[in-house]
Amino acid sequence: MFEKILIANRGEIALRIQRACRELGIKTVVVHSQADTEAKYVKLADESVCIGPPPSRDSYLNIPSIISAAEVTDAEAIHPGYGFLSENADFAERVESSGFVFIGPRPESIRLMGDKISAKEAMRKAGVPVVPGSEGALPEDPKELIKLAKSIGFPVIVKAAGGGGGRGMRVVHTEATLLHAITLTRTEAQAAFNNPMVYLEKYLEGPRHIEIQVLADEHRNAIYLGERDCSMQRRHQKVIEEAPAPGIPRRQIEKIGARCADACRKIKYRGAGTFEFLYERGEFFFIEMNTRVQVEHPVTELITGVDIVQEQIRVAAGLKLAYKQRDITIRGHAIECRINAEDPYKFTPSPGRITHWHPPGGPGIRVDSHAYTNYYVPPHYDSMIGKLIAYGDTRDQAIRRMRIALSEMSVDGIQTNLALHRELLADARFAEGGTSIHYLEEKLARRNG
Repeated sequence: MFEKILIANRGEIALRIQRACRELGIKTVVVHSQADTEAKYVKLADESVCIGPPPSRDSYLNIPSIISAAEVTDAEAIHPGYGFLSENADFAERVESSGFVFIGPRPESIRLMGDKISAKEAMRKAGVPVVPGSEGALPEDPKELIKLAKSIGFPVIVKAAGGGGGRGMRVVHTEATLLHAITLTRTEAQAAFNNPMVYLEKYLEGPRHIEIQVLADEHRNAIYLGERDCSMQRRHQKVIEEAPAPGIPRRQIEKIGARCADACRKIKYRGAGTFEFLYERGEFFFIEMNTRVQVEHPVTELITGVDIVQEQIRVAAGLKLAYKQRDITIRGHAIECRINAEDPYKFTPSPGRITHWHPPGGPGIRVDSHAYTNYYVPPHYDSMIGKLIAYGDTRDQAIRRMRIALSEMSVDGIQTNLALHRELLADARFAEGGTSIHYLEEKLARRNG
């Protein structure tokens, strides 16, 4: 096992990784920008290194500075968390070539799954169902493009091969707008991802967003940890996640989960990962794989009892997974609300000083947050300041506990989206379960209309 790990991230995930390390008896080094000098996890770390000014490009995305920090502190491994450099194959390669262990997949796995075209092809070969669409990048010939779109069937969605997080995609409903949409998406893809390749997929009208959590080691062992429903989202950004997904037969989950674990073995995957699917009319369609720990990993931890971050660390150290598939049992239900420093309905960021921070408690309540009274939320990063998770023996109990927790939680000095979460937890359709990925945006449109 490692003696010292450098955490190349910030916010709640930096604190989460730090806690996992402390439990394993591993010392931690935290890198931080000047904006995060007073952060809780910086003060709790065994060592900390300031790697630059507040802008991400000058600090958390500065690869030479992170590598240098690992060298001067004698760290053995680097955990990238999520976001920033976590799915950057070049960073993983630099970490390994500099003599450190990257706590995540191999660079080639990150590249394979980071390109959505190669990822879909790999999943087809592994027997994982994918959304009907083009095989490979789109041709240049306009006639071929129109022919291809007609064969898939309108509406279609144009997607950037190097995209992610809801960026680089455009829905097309008619043949007349197809070519213009492809040209625009290609231009945007080149600018945003330095990769102009795009592809076509069938646009599903009312799917749910279901994901399968996997863990794999270097010894060809791979398991899946059930599923999560992440359909409550706005502009492809998740707002509420839960596990297990309501209303999907366990036999169907077991079948798709086994295929995901088998795909991990076939592509020689290492570490934690998430297979993301659209689920419509009883069918799963693969859309992408995230080669890192997910924001919503706590709901899976609560229903399985598996510490996903500790397993990431163990696997990176060359150890075998601590679990076999037969050891994984799904118990109860968990729901996670992402608490953001933003206007609850306009979604404009609300940085500033938190003058009062009162997190909830009680049976089945978990709060993952780096925030505290007098903490200053910097304007330079993502607006999420914490995650509120409620666990219950049943989904109904988890919902009731989350409603109580949201009523108890109090944050002053900045705006948060607590009001939106309170409204959603009281929503009859959410209580029923199984809403589509469009539900929240349609609800907000009705409110604003």
